[in-house]
Amino acid sequence: MHILVTNDDGVTAHGLLVLAQAMRGLGDVTVLAPDRNWSGGGHVKTVHRPLRVEEARLEDGSMAYAADGAPSDCVALALLGFIPEKIDLVVSGINPYSNMGHDVTYSGTVTAAMEAVIFGVPAIAFSLAGDENQARFYYSTAAEVAEQVARTAMQNKLEANMLLNVNIPNKPSGEIRGIQITRQGMRIYHSALDQRQDPRGKAYYWIAGSVPSGVPDFGTDFGAIAENSVSITPLKVDLTDFGRTMQLRRWNWESHSLPKPTMTSGARLAQLQQPTAS
Repeated sequence: MHILVTNDDGVTAHGLLVLAQAMRGLGDVTVLAPDRNWSGGGHVKTVHRPLRVEEARLEDGSMAYAADGAPSDCVALALLGFIPEKIDLVVSGINPYSNMGHDVTYSGTVTAAMEAVIFGVPAIAFSLAGDENQARFYYSTAAEVAEQVARTAMQNKLEANMLLNVNIPNKPSGEIRGIQITRQGMRIYHSALDQRQDPRGKAYYWIAGSVPSGVPDFGTDFGAIAENSVSITPLKVDLTDFGRTMQLRRWNWESHSLPKPTMTSGARLAQLQQPTAS
C-alpha cells in the first residue's frame, strides 16, 4: 500500500505531520504538500507558470516534498509522474477547522482529494472541527480517527471513484460518540464587504464578516459534529442535479435557431442509475 499525504495548510502544518504518522502504520507514505497556506483556495490548476518542487523536512525529521502550487497541483504532480511509484490512496489534511456543507467547494483540503478521484485514485479528506476560540486542537484524536477510517476503507476496497469527506469533533478521543455516515448539511455564511481606501485614495476591499454557522439537521455533517460524532460524507465529482433534468426538459427552450433539447442515450442511462429526488 502506497499512500500520498497532502494538505492545504502547507508542508509545515502540524496536521500534516500527524496524518503522515498515522498513515505509516498502513503502508509506505509519501508527503507532497504546498510550500505555503492555501486555505480556501478551492480547486486550482496552475497552467500559466511552471511548478517547482523542493525537498522539505517535517517536524519529526522525515522527508517530504514541497511544491509552489495549490493542493490540487500537488496531487496532480504526484499522479502524473513526479512520484514514480504507483499511489493507491490519497489522504488530505488534517485541517484544523471543519469542511462541511458548501465549504467543500472552497476547501483546498477537500479539492486535493477531489483531484485524486479525477485521476482514478480513491481519496479521503480529514478535517478537525476546531474553533478559533478553543485553546486546544485535539490532533491526537483526529490522527486516531484518520488511521481507523483509512484502514477500514481500504479493507473494504475503497473504489477508485470514491471520495470520503471526514470531519472529526475537536474533543478528547474518550468523548467521541461514534461514526455517522452523513450527507452535506446547510452552511450559513455571514459575509460582509469591508471597503477601505489606501493612502492614495484608491478603494480596496476585504470580504469579511463573522464566522459561518451551520444547521445541525439529523443525518448531516453538522448534525453529527453537534452530537460529538465523526462525520463521513461520501462525495461525487459529478455535480449534475439529476432531479432537475426532467423539469428543465419541460421548459420551452425553442427558438428560431436552437433545436429543442432531447435526452441522449447516455442521459437516459444516467437517469435510470441516479435517484430522482432533488
